[in-house]
Amino acid sequence: MTVDIYDPDLYVDGPIHEIFADLRRAGPVHWQDMPGEPGYWAVLTHRELVHVARNPRLFSAERAGVLLENPPPKRLERSRSMLLMMDPPRHTVYRKPLAGHFTTRVIGRLEERVRELTRRLLDEVDGTVEFVHEVAGVLPSQVVGGLFGIPEADWPLIRRWAEQSTSSQDPELVGDLDPAAELSAMAGYAIEFARSRRADSHPRDDLTSLVLSGSFGGKPMSELEFGGFFTQLVTAGNDTTKTMLSSGLRLLLDHPDQLRELRADPSLIPGAVEEILRYANPLHYFRRTATIDTELGGVPIRVGDKVAMWYTSANRDESVFTDPQRFDIHRNPNPHLSFGTAHHFCLGVHLARLEGRVFFEELLRAFTVVESAGSARRIRSNLVNGLKTLPIHVTR
Repeated sequence: MTVDIYDPDLYVDGPIHEIFADLRRAGPVHWQDMPGEPGYWAVLTHRELVHVARNPRLFSAERAGVLLENPPPKRLERSRSMLLMMDPPRHTVYRKPLAGHFTTRVIGRLEERVRELTRRLLDEVDGTVEFVHEVAGVLPSQVVGGLFGIPEADWPLIRRWAEQSTSSQDPELVGDLDPAAELSAMAGYAIEFARSRRADSHPRDDLTSLVLSGSFGGKPMSELEFGGFFTQLVTAGNDTTKTMLSSGLRLLLDHPDQLRELRADPSLIPGAVEEILRYANPLHYFRRTATIDTELGGVPIRVGDKVAMWYTSANRDESVFTDPQRFDIHRNPNPHLSFGTAHHFCLGVHLARLEGRVFFEELLRAFTVVESAGSARRIRSNLVNGLKTLPIHVTR
């Protein structure tokens, strides 16, 4: 079949699950032309996607980035300070010391604070609200801002930068702003923040101080490297979590029987969060670049070829998930790939799960009724799988 799965307009009405299912039936890997530059291989099945992710010597994130568009050389070089854009062994040098700050035990200590922020936010919600920006977009920036020790007055600023950096394909969201400039501004803020912290003789109990005092390959993290780390974590921690909460609430409103189950038994919420992540993964894809001639899913791949891992397709792979098009909060096992896998498995996975669980616990505690108040609207994007508006009405 001929279809341009790169086209952002294709996703305005929702993910193209029927198209992906047809493509999977034809084979696990498909060549796709791309307007304006070389095409790419679309990896659509769970097994082949995991193979790509587990073999960075064959499929590199560092060589040309993680988006299908080839970036200008200067932007590519700057972005290589992000973990997302590193390959082993360099990736290991930076990730291993950071991983200790994101364990289940360490993140678990944040639960009381996340719950406090959630309750404070929901206390201000009454009647009819636009959920995406007035609720779901607020909490993650507060959590991440507090984690880094960012002044509370700057939390809305980092939220704006994070949202703009992932909205480049939607003219309504971008407006007159330049997403690349917004991303650079966020990195510049982080660099100056790191410099001011290093000049401060009083250590703080936050992630910024822990990272800046750490050792990475026998040396401290530079301010430039901190800018890349900060940009990645703030963007992922803000925009993808906002997407998870927004998509999750919409799914529960669309499945009122399962929403009633969560009200009756909140212990089901962690499983519901996992199913939300599978069914509405926040990102459609990430790219790799072939480093040598190889083979994938019976298809020859040439050195330099773009290879796109389509999580939206792999999370509905019929060979892995029973009845994959059905939303089921009881699904077990649920080996979804929304957090990635292998070397680039999401560093903030435990924080995302904590925020999802606590948010839905507190939402159902705060309101006796949560219902739709109008039609949801989706982001125009082939990267971000999310909503830009979700009007709801709540009753205490």
